[in-house]
Formats: sequence, structure tokens, C-alpha cells
Amino acid sequence: MFCDKLNEYINLTGCSGKDLSQHSGISEATISRYKSGERTPKPNSDDIKKLCRGLCSAAEEKHIISISYRTVLDELNKLAEENSFDCAAMQKRFNMLCNVLSVNVAEMSKSLSYDSSYISRIRSGKRRPANPEKFALDTAEYTARYYDSAIEKKITAELMNISCERIKTTDDYARELAKWLIDEKSAESPENPMRKFLEKLNDFDLNEYIKSIRFDELKVPSLPFQFPTSKTYYGINEMKNGELDFLKSTALSKSKHNVFMCSDMQMDDMAEDIDFSKRYMFGLAAMLKKGLHLDVVHNLNRPFLELMYGLECWIPLYMTGQISPYYLKGVHNQIYCHFLNVSGAAALTGESISGCHSKGKYYLTKNKDELKYYLERANCILKKAHPLMEIYREDNISGLNAFLLADSHTSGNRENILSTLPIYTATEDFLTRFLDRRNVPNEEKQNILSYALSRKQQILEISKNNSVTDEIPYLTEKEFNEHPLLLSLSLMFSNKNFEYSYEEYSEHMRLTKDFSSRAKNYSAVQTRQNAFTNIQIMIHKNEYVMLSKDKAPTVHFVIRHPTLINAIENLDFPVL
Repeated sequence: MFCDKLNEYINLTGCSGKDLSQHSGISEATISRYKSGERTPKPNSDDIKKLCRGLCSAAEEKHIISISYRTVLDELNKLAEENSFDCAAMQKRFNMLCNVLSVNVAEMSKSLSYDSSYISRIRSGKRRPANPEKFALDTAEYTARYYDSAIEKKITAELMNISCERIKTTDDYARELAKWLIDEKSAESPENPMRKFLEKLNDFDLNEYIKSIRFDELKVPSLPFQFPTSKTYYGINEMKNGELDFLKSTALSKSKHNVFMCSDMQMDDMAEDIDFSKRYMFGLAAMLKKGLHLDVVHNLNRPFLELMYGLECWIPLYMTGQISPYYLKGVHNQIYCHFLNVSGAAALTGESISGCHSKGKYYLTKNKDELKYYLERANCILKKAHPLMEIYREDNISGLNAFLLADSHTSGNRENILSTLPIYTATEDFLTRFLDRRNVPNEEKQNILSYALSRKQQILEISKNNSVTDEIPYLTEKEFNEHPLLLSLSLMFSNKNFEYSYEEYSEHMRLTKDFSSRAKNYSAVQTRQNAFTNIQIMIHKNEYVMLSKDKAPTVHFVIRHPTLINAIENLDFPVL
């Protein structure tokens, strides 16, 4: 394969990916993708020629005379032509399919007689299928057999950008899916649900959201909501009323007890009712306005699209600092569905059979003995739950600092997708001049300089034994003037925005390249465009992802759930 021959030449010349990047002019990230087989350059392309020149330059530097430009070019061109199938595109689609349907890879591997690590390596881009067409057909047939419910077909059809009518039978389902996996022209690339979620987070403005729902004007009446000691709700429409009755009962009661919410019931049919969704979100806002704290246990064993929709709804509320999100590990029974909301005023419990949500029921009670029972049940669930994410706001800056310091001493490679240049690549002299031009008070200036130094020390500590790659925005002067970048201060919860001038941005870019050339295991890769303008993504491989919302109110989400980590790690961003 192309990647094998490239690695053979790299080993022969004794150069690293970073060395080859400097010799060839190709970014280190792109070379890494060529080495792993995740991507193959087109035959006779500029990248092929640059690789050949880079390898010959490295060989000449080390006085290796057995390598000639023409020989290397002929061999790599031949293999690039043989490996011209776009495996990276298939890998992205296969990965998205597994995510949106929550495919159990271990079960798939067992059924298809593949080694589970083989499929995992294909998903991560570390391995190409030996026979891509056969792999696509096998996985498509497996999916068509085992993920064939009405909702799963609807999700898959949406992913392939076709109508459900075209995948009615199992054979049609498998054929369309295999075609979509291997044929670049079978459909337009679907919108990645994780990218869509991040774009919404990037654009979200908490202050605008508060205005739109009139949260500041929200008045919580003092009169309690009256309903019988207990009430039962049957079917979707009554169950919607049950959820709203629980929210009203809790928001209008005198109790300040924490609210517990947990459900693995189907949610898409209720979410389709826009009026209900608005009233439900208003009820949640009323509880938060009252000052109640919510412990929410999310069900992550859902189709990925449904999971991301739920998180989109909850993220704005997480920013209030009054919600603690949890999840339960493992895959639980897929037949019986449960629902439990408990507050100091009422308990709402529910049940249904998977796929038969419309035949489910809710039971609402304010009976003291029953309430005590359901509160104990909620506590038992919380003891078994794990934090879905850690949320750091300005009132917990010491906790964030402790997390960053501890993390700098843990092993694992890092990759960061940044919306501006990293502050730790700037020199003290540059930052001092930058802040003095803006007449920043001395105490504030010293705090920023101290923060920059601590971040630099943390990065240097991490990069002693681990790789750190920063993807940073490269902008032309025209692009920069349209969207100026800000000095990166989100991790110190600065409420001020300090814009670069284009000259300052260019100087800091040069300092970043200089830092990259000197710092061990650190590299900065320029992106063709800003992936996001208002969030930073810090990835500690296989450990966590931290999403940092830059503009005030600054907030940081440290996500540890493997499904969400994998989805973010496998996003593809354009690099130079």
C-alpha cells in the first residue's frame, strides 16, 4: 500500500514526520494521515512531488545515495493509483453510521467474523479495509438485518439523503447502504450531527437566549398548583400533560429540594410537538428561576441523532450552573422503558414498551409516603450514575485550574482545535507590548502574564512525553479584517475581549511557528478556515474532550463519555 512504501522510505531516511514536513512543505498533520493510510494523495499531484522532494532532501542531508527522485516518484505514483479508492470518505461514513445508530461494534465483529480491534482501527482511520467493497457490503448487510426498526430506517435514510421508500425491504436497505458507503457520488455528504451540535454551541449566546424566553422577566407565582393527590396519564397526549403538570407542581411549590430527572423513554415523538417543547422548556426555566438544582440522568443508549438533539436542548440550561448531568454506563434492557421525575413537591413515574411509546402511561403523585419512596429510588439511581460532563463556570475557577494542572501530568496525546492563536506560544515581551498598547492596568496585566506562563509550563510538561497538536486559524488580511481574532483568555474567565491587529496576529503566528520548531513533540497546523469562532476544542485522546465557550459568560464542558469523545475526535477539519 502507499502508506507502507512511504513509511519504508521514512524509515530508510531516518526522518520523523516533523522532519519530512519541514523538508517537503506539507503539514505534519497531512503527513501523519498519509503515513497511517487514512488518506492517499492523488497520482502526479503536487503532494506526491513534494513528498518525493522532501524524502530526497532528507536522504541527501544524511548522505544516503540509494534514493533518487525519479525512482521514488514512480513507486509512489503507482501505489497512489492502486490505492485511489477514497478510504477516508468511506471510513467517515461508516463511523457516522455507527454513531447515529449506536451500533454495537463488538456484536457486529462477532457476527461478521471480524476482529473487533480491526473494525475499531478502521473507525479511527488507523487501518484501511483489505477489500473495501466487501467490507462495505458486509457491514451494510449486518446493519440491514439488525437495525431495521422504523425509527432506525428513518435515521439511516436521512443519513443517506434518500427517502424511506427506497429501503423498505432488507435487500434494498443493504444495497443502498453499501452503495452509500463506497460510492462518493451516491449522495451528498450528510451533515454530521456532532458538527451541527458544535456549530449551535459556537453560535449560542446565553444572554440572547435569556432575552428570547424572557427569563429575566419570569415571575414564579406563590400560589401552589392544585391537582389531586394522584393522577394517571395514558397515551402520548396525556403523558405530555403529565410532564407539564410535574413542572408546574414543582415550580409553584414552596419546596427547595433538588429535582431528579431520569428517562430512557422515546423522546422524538414528543419533541415533534413544537408547542409542547416550548411549554416544557418554559417549565424548566421556571424551576431554575426559582433557584432549584436539577440532577439529570441522561439516557445515552439512543440513536445518535436523538442523543444530539437532547443535548442541544440541555446545553443552554447547563450554562446556568444549576444542572448536574449524569449517565448510566452500559447498555440496559431494550424492551422496558422507564421514567422518573422527583422533586420535593411531586413525583412523576412512567413506563412503556420500546417502540410502543404511544401505549405508555405516567403516574403523578404528591402523597408523602409515595414521594419518600420515589426520592429514595432517585438517590439509588444517582449512586450508580456517572458524571456526563464536568461544567466549569467563573465561580469554580480554582477547580478548573486544579484540573488543568493535574491533567498536565497525565499521559496521552493531545489535539486542540482552536478559534484563535494559543497564548502559550506568545513571548512575555509580545504580550507586554500587546497589553500596554491597550492601557491594561498593571494588576490585570500581571494576572494575564502569569496565566500565559502557567499555560506554557503546562504545555511543555505535557509535551515531554506526549504529542500536542494545535490546529490554528490561518487568515488572509481581508479575512482577518472581517473577523478579527481575540487574545485567548477563556481559561482565566476574562470578561474582556482584546482584539489583535493584523500585524499583531501575524507576529504571534510567527512566534507560534517558532515555538513549534523548538518545543519537543509540539506542532501547530494551520487550518484553511476557522472551524469555529467562539469555541475551543481540547482533546485528550481516549480520555476526555473539553469544549470551551469563549465569549462571556465563559463556560467549559469536560466530556468523558466514550461515544461523544469518539464523535468529536473523528470530526474532520480542513488543514493547509
